[in-house]
Amino acid sequence: MKPKPESILKTIPFFSHFSQEELSDLEKAIIRRHFTRNKVILTEEDALNYMYIIYSGRVKAVQTSEEGKEHILAIHKRGESFGEMALLDGKTSPATVVAMEDSEIGLISKMDFERFFLKNNEALRQIISVFCAHLREAWLRLKVLRFADAEQRIRAVLKLLSTQYGVKDMRGTIITVKLTHEDIANYSSVSRETVTRLIGRLLKGKEIELLEKKYILLKPEFLKKTLFV
Repeated sequence: MKPKPESILKTIPFFSHFSQEELSDLEKAIIRRHFTRNKVILTEEDALNYMYIIYSGRVKAVQTSEEGKEHILAIHKRGESFGEMALLDGKTSPATVVAMEDSEIGLISKMDFERFFLKNNEALRQIISVFCAHLREAWLRLKVLRFADAEQRIRAVLKLLSTQYGVKDMRGTIITVKLTHEDIANYSSVSRETVTRLIGRLLKGKEIELLEKKYILLKPEFLKKTLFV
């Protein structure tokens, strides 16, 4: 059974201190839109207008070089939000957000953001907490890109994603976002061919396993050899 919209909002830190009545009022103000795979959700110019909530699907924040090479800055999935920083400081974010799969996104306007959030001290504390988490993630991504060796960089990306989206079980840690070789390449700033070669080597060495839905299982041997985070 599909969960009620309010129950999804309640799982997002920004909304965890809102009463059920406040969540219901907020839900009425949210504009819900569907985006198909590879559809642009947000450009730098749009960043000042809305905060975005992911009801379903998965999106990526990217920058594109002059040569057309895409670099993934972040991946967001169901129950996460993005775009709130621009509503606070009035500055755009130098990134484009693209749907990685069919997604349903909720849009909260700047006016509604100020009406619901800026008068709620607990919500403001949560915003600060989330921004701190984003800053730490940015530091870790910079640490990844400092690796000159492509294998170390790819291993570090997988380990980083496992800390953000990992679920542990008796076999190891499952990265619970769908990742193609192209996604991993764009996140780690290496070629797709390099990722394909390394993934093949890791599979052969039984350090990782590919599961259904393109999830990646990182086995204890991989985690032992990759000491990035």
